[in-house]
Formats: sequence, structure tokens, C-alpha cells
Amino acid sequence: MSDHTITSIGYDVVFDDSLAELNRFIQRGNYSRILILTDRNTCIHCLPVLQAALPEFDGYDVIEVDPGEENKNIDFCVGIWKMMLDFGADRQSLMINLGGGVVTDMGGFTASTFKRGIDFIQVPTTLLSQVDASVGGKTGVDMDNVKNIIGTFAQPKAVFIASTFLQTLDRRQLVSGFAEVIKHGLIADRAFYEKVKGLDVETVSLEHIQHSVAIKNSVVTQDPLEKGIRKILNFGHTIGHALEGHSLANDRNPLLHGEAIAAGMICEAYLAHRINGLSEDALEDVIRTFRVHFPDYTFSPDIYDGLLALMKNDKKNAGNQIGFALLSSIGQCSIDVFVEEELIRESLDFYRKLIA
Repeated sequence: MSDHTITSIGYDVVFDDSLAELNRFIQRGNYSRILILTDRNTCIHCLPVLQAALPEFDGYDVIEVDPGEENKNIDFCVGIWKMMLDFGADRQSLMINLGGGVVTDMGGFTASTFKRGIDFIQVPTTLLSQVDASVGGKTGVDMDNVKNIIGTFAQPKAVFIASTFLQTLDRRQLVSGFAEVIKHGLIADRAFYEKVKGLDVETVSLEHIQHSVAIKNSVVTQDPLEKGIRKILNFGHTIGHALEGHSLANDRNPLLHGEAIAAGMICEAYLAHRINGLSEDALEDVIRTFRVHFPDYTFSPDIYDGLLALMKNDKKNAGNQIGFALLSSIGQCSIDVFVEEELIRESLDFYRKLIA
């Protein structure tokens, strides 16, 4: 049996370094055809790990996409759908998404829309996708630098998490995923935040990943369609997604998701201090934690209008107001806090002065 299982919305998240449970799932499934979606990196580094764990499993076709958030768009989905057709996929087929958040988001989206939906499972291979993209049934692609603006809510049949895959990552990718681990503590579990904030990312264990997933899972099972409490998961993401979109469009070496969200969480902790009762001590604690682990991101006020335009396209807004999830204390978070543009600019100024 696996090391541990968490039950989510109609499916299990299985923590199992041996991947034996995945093997059993495939054998039980009796699928007409099995497709594995990878990107170029996971095809080289992670597919062999999967093959070694499942030596008898060989009747599958591989669809490979280019890595990186900049390729998470509808054009790539069309390519995936065409390959699915070429491989003769029907409604009794299974898609295994083997990769980071880009692969699991795009694979979930293409599977959930192909022939009105075929079964898919997630095998997340980055720390970020294990603690974030693996739970909650969100799929999506980007358009015009707006993150995940096209997508569906579609639950996988199962998620299989093996820490073995983390050995294939470089430190920068590990650190990027660590942002979401820290965030889960900040929004809902102070004791967990205190436990992880000082860790070296190389020492993050399957136990930490399980705890992080359990926090996210308890939130999404209460609110599968993001009508209420699930919005706390967006802490740091309103400003963070805008920074990520800007960086993707303009920087030669763009920010990774967790790097952008870390900067976003500093800005939004400042907003929380200004208007949501977060204490100065807590604000300084959050700043210290993220600056220890994450690089500073330098930008000028010239980009503020562009960032605000991206924030206005965010899915969480109401009318013309920009909505935030803001901490009230460490371990507690409020939703639907609408913030004036002037104050958002002030938070960006605060970040810039901090790193100057």
C-alpha cells in the first residue's frame, strides 16, 4: 500500500515513492489507449523514472511539448489534440500528465475537452506542481500574458506523488515550488509556516509535501468552484501573476511562478498590513522569509500601468474592482478585499524601496 493517501473531490492523492499504486491503477483501468504527456525535460529526466518503476508498462504513446509557461497556450493544445487524434485516442483512453504545472494544467485541459472529456491522471514532477497543481481540479492555459484565463474545472481520476522526481530538479525549480509550501502555512496553518520557513529547500521531505497538500485539499474540498474560502489560495497571486505575465513578455530569463508569487506575497503582505490588520512584526517576518529564499526582482514604475491592466483581467475581480486575498495574521486570511489602484501602486513602491 502507499505511504499515504489524501481523499480529494472524488479521487485520491497517493503519496508513493515506489509508484506501485500507479501501476495497479493502470492495470485496473482497462483503458483502450494510454497517452503520456511530457515536456522535453520530463521526457528526458522523468519518463525513465516512470519506466523503471513500471517495467511491464509499455503500451503507451508519448506526446511531447516544449517546456515553459510561454508555451502554455491554445496553439500548443491544438497540437496535443491533433496528436491524440493521430494516436487514435477515443473516450476510453487515459492521459497521464507527467510533468510540472504547465504539463498538468495543459494536459488536464486538453483531456477534459477532447471528445468532451477523457480520463486523466496527474503525476506531478516538480515541487510546485506536487503541492499546488496536483489538487483542486483546475486546468488552464494562458492568453495574452493573462494566466489561466481559459480553462475548466475537471477532476483527475487520481494523482500520484513521488518525491523521487524531485531529484531531477535544479535548485531554482525547487525553490520556486517552495513559495507555495510557505504560502499554505501563511494562509491556514501558522505552526506549519513556523516549521518550514527556515528549512533549506533541499531538505523538504515527502512529509512536508503531504502536509502542504492536506492544507490545500481541506480548502478546495470545502469550495470546489472557488465561490468563497478557496480564494485564500490566491494570496500573493493577484500581484504575483501580473509580475509573472510582465516578466514572460519582457525578460530574457523570465521569473518562475514561485519567484513571481514570492514578490507578490511581499507586496500583498504590505497591503494586508495597511488595510487588513496584519501586524508590523508579521509583515517583517513575511518579508524576511521570502527574501532569504528568493531573489529580488527589479522593475521600474514605468510598468505599473501594464501590471494594473493584467490585474484587471484577473478572474477573481468583481466589476472593475481588483480583488485580493489578504492575511489578517500569520495563519489567517481574508477573501474579497477590494483594493484601490493607488494603494496597489504604493505596495509596488514598497517592494522596490525594500530591495533598493
